[in-house]
Amino acid sequence: MFPKFIKLIFAIFSFGYGIYQFIDDYIGNGIMMLIISSMFVLLYFKNEIIFLAFLRLRKQDFEGTQKWLLRIKNIEANLVRKQQGYYNYLFGIIHSQKNLTQAEKYFKTAIKLGLSMNHDLAMAKMSLAGIYLQKRRKREAQHLLSEAKKLDKHGMLTGQMKIIQQQMKKI
Repeated sequence: MFPKFIKLIFAIFSFGYGIYQFIDDYIGNGIMMLIISSMFVLLYFKNEIIFLAFLRLRKQDFEGTQKWLLRIKNIEANLVRKQQGYYNYLFGIIHSQKNLTQAEKYFKTAIKLGLSMNHDLAMAKMSLAGIYLQKRRKREAQHLLSEAKKLDKHGMLTGQMKIIQQQMKKI
C-alpha cells in the first residue's frame, strides 16, 4: 500500500507522460497511460486494503477483516477522511461482536468522520442505537434510530429497525 501523496504523484506523472505520448503520435500508449493515471486517482479515493477488508467481512470472517485493517499503518497519512470513517466503521462491526464499549467508540468516530454512502451511515447509526439500547440509554437510541430511518431511503434496514423498536418498547 502506497501513501496517498505517492498515489497522487504517480497519477500526475502518468498523466503527463500520457499527454507526451499523444504529442509524439503514440496514441495507444497515451491512452494506456491515461487509464493508468485514472487508476491511481481511483486508488486515492478508494483504498485497496479497505476494499479487501470489506470482501473478508462479506464472508463473516471477522479475524481476516481485522488482519487486513491492521495492515494499514499511520491512518491519517495513508487514508483520506471518508476512508478513515470506513476504517472505524469496520472496526466497529468487528468489535460489536466482542466489546460494546470499543464498538461504541469506533461507531461514534465513523459517524463523526463521515461515510460515503447513506445506507452505511444509517447502518452505523442503527448499530450505535442498538449499543445504546443495551446500555439502557433509550433517549439517545431513539434519536439515532430516527436519524437512521431518514438515511435509509431504500428500506434495506427496516427489518432490523423494527426489531430495535420492539426492544425499546420492552424497556
